[in-house]
Order: sequence, then C-alpha cells, then structure tokens
Amino acid sequence: MITKYGYGTVTIIAFISLILIVSGILINNSIYKYFSIFAAILLLGFTLYFFRDPKRNAPQNPNYFLSPADGKIILVKDVHEDKFLKSEATQISIFMSPLDVHINRIPLEGKIDYLKYISGKYLPAFNDKASAENERTEIGITHDGEKFLFTQVAGIVARRIICELKINDEVKQGEKFGMIKFGSRSDIFVPKNWKIKVKPGQQVYGGETVLFKKTNEIL
Repeated sequence: MITKYGYGTVTIIAFISLILIVSGILINNSIYKYFSIFAAILLLGFTLYFFRDPKRNAPQNPNYFLSPADGKIILVKDVHEDKFLKSEATQISIFMSPLDVHINRIPLEGKIDYLKYISGKYLPAFNDKASAENERTEIGITHDGEKFLFTQVAGIVARRIICELKINDEVKQGEKFGMIKFGSRSDIFVPKNWKIKVKPGQQVYGGETVLFKKTNEIL
C-alpha cells in the first residue's frame, strides 16, 4: 500500500519513468535503450518502496510511549527541555535512512497543546546540530496532566515535512499524522518518571516499538 502523502511524487516519477522507457525504445542505440529502461525501473521501484505504508498494530496502552517513526536510535541522554515540558527530561533521537518507512505516528493519546514549524538548514539528520538548526516541526502532547514533545526534523535530502496536526487536536496512539520525505530525524523528550525501554543502535518501528513506559507499571 502506498501512503496518500506520496501520490503526487509517485505520479511525477511514473511519468518520468514512462518517458525514459519510450525514449529508450525509440532511440536506435542499444546501450542507451537498456540504460534508460533500467534507470526507469530503478527510479520507480525506489519511489514506490519509499512511500510504502505498512500496517502497524499500536498497543493502545496509556502507560506506553511509542516510537513516532521508524529508524535507528542514535542518541539517548538527559536534558532540560525548555520549550514545552520546561523541566528535566530524557531525550531519544531516531535517524530515518532513505530505506526506512517515513510515515509518522502519534506516540501517545492526548491533546496537541504545542505546535511550531521552524524553517532552517539541511544538515545531515544524524548530526546532533540538526535538532537545533534544521527545518523542523515541534509537536507537544499533553497526556494525563503530563507533557511530551517530539519533532519532525528535515535532513540533507529531506526538504518536505508534512504535518496534519492542529492545536487542540485530540489524538490517538498509533494514528498517522504526517511524514518526512527522504532521510530525516525525530527527537523525543519525555518526563524523567518514564522509564526508557530502548538502547542506542536499536531499530524501532513507528506506532509499535515502546520507547518509554510509565514507572508504575511492570512491562
């Protein structure tokens, strides 16, 4: 299944691929013919793969904070989050390679109380400076009186952040809310009373992997 966020791009790439194939057939040059057909298939195949939308089964547990994105954990540290939580927090950063699913999902049921788009640079998403300097969307959710913040951060290739959320939206765990096109990053900030359940280098999956659990529950 292809995500709705990719319909426009897939249509454009399909048209370009068709032109490459037709030109390869019409031009009397065997090298160009095979190259153009191969390039068309490769381009369209990658685009369809990138915009795939696999089914995910969110746990629907109010004591779990799920991953908002697919990717690899590249950072875990204690920080002071001063934009929305305004308190000590645990930060997790997820790097999404071009081969990961790039659809973003709501990590925790609650209400959108903070939403800010910031234009910026396009540093490589695995660079720690990307969190503060790159184009990004910052999203704050209030859940059961607690505040949580997570981001969509553009990378060196990603220059199109899609976020369908609005202030005061009531959101459900695991539902899709947008995507970042091509390589990107997500930073997550969670209160210190939530216990981390992942480690650096671990592959995580949006809407399924539990990043944190509330400390009063046994996992």
